[in-house]
Amino acid sequence: MDMPSPNKIAPESLSAEPLTVQRPKPRRWALIRMMIIMAAILVVILAGLYFFEKFKEGMIAGFLSAPRPPEPVAAITVATESMPRFLDGIGTVRAVHQVTVSPELAGRVVKIMFESGASVNSGDPLLQLNDEPEQADLATFKAQARLAEVTLGRNRKLANQQYTAQQTVDQNESDLAVAQAGMTHSQAIISQKLVRAPFTGQLGVRQVEVGQFLSAGTPIVTLTDLDNLYVDFTLPEQTRADLTVGETVEIRVDAFKGRVFQAKLTTIEPQLDPEMRSIKVQASLDNPQHLLLPGMFAAARVVLASQPDVVTLPETAVDYSAYGESVFILKPKSKDKSGQQIYTAEQTFVKTGTRHDGVVAITEGVKPGELVVSAGQVKLQNGAEAVVSGSGVLETPATTPNN
Repeated sequence: MDMPSPNKIAPESLSAEPLTVQRPKPRRWALIRMMIIMAAILVVILAGLYFFEKFKEGMIAGFLSAPRPPEPVAAITVATESMPRFLDGIGTVRAVHQVTVSPELAGRVVKIMFESGASVNSGDPLLQLNDEPEQADLATFKAQARLAEVTLGRNRKLANQQYTAQQTVDQNESDLAVAQAGMTHSQAIISQKLVRAPFTGQLGVRQVEVGQFLSAGTPIVTLTDLDNLYVDFTLPEQTRADLTVGETVEIRVDAFKGRVFQAKLTTIEPQLDPEMRSIKVQASLDNPQHLLLPGMFAAARVVLASQPDVVTLPETAVDYSAYGESVFILKPKSKDKSGQQIYTAEQTFVKTGTRHDGVVAITEGVKPGELVVSAGQVKLQNGAEAVVSGSGVLETPATTPNN
């Protein structure tokens, strides 16, 4: 039996299926390459960000560590002065004499003798009600009085001659007195039906017409004396010790911006308002030009005696914040190459008092002679260096630019 040679391939093996090798598909290779590229890009970006942050931190640290030039500011030396004192309140303008003219009796209007808005004097006739019945009654009583007077004279002569009884004379005297009383009553009613101005002043708008029947008390017209006015206002009870009758009161109204009207404190209410704990006071003022009108809202300021030796600063020097009021005090530190003085700014908290015309009283925190920043403190922080480039305060412009 012949054995197959080892160098020969059996015929059966030639007829078998060829061996295949598994390789990745082209799409999968493309996806893998894309993921590798994206990962490399991400690594580059992260590395760039990391080095940029390090660079930025280094630049900031270098900027902060670099010496900053002193900030230029305006400063003022603290001084003392007499500080005006005021007590401010709000109130209402009221007329010294103001009424609504109305008739005392009922009647029909037969004549109106005024025009709306006219100025009248005390006693000027304004309106006539129908008084014909009263005029007739007056004529009757006058006739009765004449008859009673004649009869009385005749009977007195007869009584003196004892030709008549004294009782007749007494009756005649009574008749004369009754007639005279009737005349007086009729004259009073006639006078009441002629409505006159109770005082000198200016009339308002007429509220009646001729032929209208008026009841007693029906409004005819208002009458106001504008020459003299009151201003009623209130102040806190703590101000009572500073109030004295005769003190000057400055009055300001919205109708005349920037104008001050001078008044005098004339009355202090002897009782406090138990709810508001306030004092009601009254000032009197002359109003010759009739500029102020009753009912106007008024801002009243009582002018008190000035307080001497008060530490003051411009209001621009005080920094107002939620933590309190503070100023920057300049302390000498050194001089630069040009010889200019360099200061250290120290933030100091203060207590303020009254304010007047852009000046504020400092009750605690600074002393006379200290150098305080009056403008430019917004650029400062505690311990910062500063140089004085000017003095004075910021001034409010006379006119504000339109928006």
